[in-house]
Amino acid sequence: MKKISRRMALKTGIVAGIAAAAKASDAASILQVDHPTPSEIKGPFYPVVAQKDKDFDLTVVDGRSTAAKGEAIVLDVRVVDTVGKGVSDATVDIWQACASGKYSHPHDPNPAEPDPNFQGWAIVPSGENGSLRFKTIMPGAYPAAREWTRPPHIHFKVSKRGYVELVTQMYFPGHPLNTDDRLLNRKSDAEQTLMIAKHVSDTPKTFHYRIVLQKA
Repeated sequence: MKKISRRMALKTGIVAGIAAAAKASDAASILQVDHPTPSEIKGPFYPVVAQKDKDFDLTVVDGRSTAAKGEAIVLDVRVVDTVGKGVSDATVDIWQACASGKYSHPHDPNPAEPDPNFQGWAIVPSGENGSLRFKTIMPGAYPAAREWTRPPHIHFKVSKRGYVELVTQMYFPGHPLNTDDRLLNRKSDAEQTLMIAKHVSDTPKTFHYRIVLQKA
């Protein structure tokens, strides 16, 4: 058997070292920890009026033939933990204003016209791998205070045993009112990025939103 030269041994060692480093890098990327989705206030309009219809389609109220007013959109949502693993069977509350900017809430002072054909609220479980798909309408902007109009947004409350309950708000990309929103602008640039959905399709108009839960 020929002896391996010192140069060959060094070369072999370098190649092996590079391979090991690459393998370690791949493992590190798999185990990379994601930042939890930033929390936000629940707001004053969390639903208080009981309703039977709380399913994935907010554009049609059970028992009514007329669809909600406004632009229909689809939300593809995925609930994951901080290492990117899907969280199934989490309880997901979603609530929002109708197209005119009015909530289905007895204490909403907005004089805008309510939409009785808009469901406005859902409580559903996350599916396999943490995925959910909602059909809803683009929420309207509404006045929150003098010289402050809230941009379109959707509220989420996500809970599951073993995880920290999350209340947050999802915003839409590129909306001009995002720039001056007092709540959104309390967040850092990185946090804002985590709270703004991604536009993925126009047919139908679809947005993707990733919710990251932290284990308790």
